[in-house]
Amino acid sequence: MPFLIAANWKMYGLDEQLTEIRAISECVRTLASAIDVLVCVPATLISRAVDASGGGVAIGGEDCDAAISGAFTGDVSAEMLKDAGASAVIVGHSERRAKHHETDAMVAAKAAAAARAGLGAIICIGETKAQRDAGEALQVCSAQLESSLPVDRRLLAGSAIAYEPLWAIGSGSMPAGEVTSEVHAHIRQQLKVLLGERENSVPVLYGGSVTPDNATEILALPEVGGVLVGGASLRSADFNAIVRAAAAIAGTSAASNAADLAYRAGR
Repeated sequence: MPFLIAANWKMYGLDEQLTEIRAISECVRTLASAIDVLVCVPATLISRAVDASGGGVAIGGEDCDAAISGAFTGDVSAEMLKDAGASAVIVGHSERRAKHHETDAMVAAKAAAAARAGLGAIICIGETKAQRDAGEALQVCSAQLESSLPVDRRLLAGSAIAYEPLWAIGSGSMPAGEVTSEVHAHIRQQLKVLLGERENSVPVLYGGSVTPDNATEILALPEVGGVLVGGASLRSADFNAIVRAAAAIAGTSAASNAADLAYRAGR
């Protein structure tokens, strides 16, 4: 499964920032290693970002309503995102859960709506500092994961899970590697229980103060299938450094697998 490197621009981005999309797209085209790159931008920028990318990177939305249409002033449906050119959408981001009081059930409905519209969904989960300190991190993530997935698990095709330790977001620091590895391994085990054979198609991303300085360390951890990048994704120079780090690890892994296969074939 290739790394998924996803950007979340949040409530930033005007027409002049489309130069960053062009620079990211140009970087991705130079990579020899196969990784997936997704840039999620405000709905107002999606169609222009698609044009600016020139097909070099996928463009996604940052949220969607669960309904197809209706009297929901200001909301944007998954179908509208798809129509604008998006290929994926973030749902259940910690900021949406905290500031807009989104429940697991609402997140599950949005993930199902994304599938209905033909979009991949990045479904976010994660614990607070208080929950971490109380030793409840794994239980919280398990409960959120199970309740935030669509009831019809087949709708998860093309989707991903993003683990966001809320206490790390925007802090400039990340959890110790063993902490991240433990949670990712736990999520992977839960996916096996919930999805069976389909779990192999669902990458588990890490999100929380990802920077060019720590990207290699994070991506090298077991069970980390990519990253969800916030602030650093607004600057193409920083985001491209993260993309290159992923490509370097992917290339090393591919070379190692090829050598192992050659060794086995020669035995």
